[in-house]
Amino acid sequence: MTVNELTATRTRHLPGDLAVWMFIFAELAVFGILFIGFTVARSLDPGTFHAGREALHPLIGLLNTVALITASYLVATAVHRLRHGKRGTRLGLWLALAASSVYTIGKLWEYADLYGQGYNLGTDTFFMFYFFLTFFHFMHVLLGQIVLAVLAVKVGNGDYDGTDMNSMESGASYWHMVDLVWLVLFPMVYVLA
Repeated sequence: MTVNELTATRTRHLPGDLAVWMFIFAELAVFGILFIGFTVARSLDPGTFHAGREALHPLIGLLNTVALITASYLVATAVHRLRHGKRGTRLGLWLALAASSVYTIGKLWEYADLYGQGYNLGTDTFFMFYFFLTFFHFMHVLLGQIVLAVLAVKVGNGDYDGTDMNSMESGASYWHMVDLVWLVLFPMVYVLA
């Protein structure tokens, strides 16, 4: 192996498109600001936040966490399969969409249950943050699910063959951002509040 070949194999690049990464960093900044606001509000009124957390459904939150981590694993596996020309890319993306649907159904059930008990954005500071943060994240999950479906259809149509990974890596990077946000949001709201 020549020095140029060795250097080429060690050169790392940002997966996906730079514009997608700019979007991801902007979204992470917004979530970061909301997380700081939540943390400050919690420190100013710990009793309200503790009582609010007691009304939540931590098992649903944990199930949602497992669903999103599973979906991310399946997305990462699909990217790997496409990159290496292996079969199963499309199936992996559809399975990731199915796994993430567990989150969607669980979150909708939780919203309906809490609303049925009389909790909403105006209940108190905890629930204002809870509904705003989790719904903002929920909307990102829905967008991510649309991205996964589009990628799966394009793979099925033969539009992606592994030679140009830009679109697949961009979609996967966005999905992993959605998962990363939940991995911060879940313990912050369900465990530490």
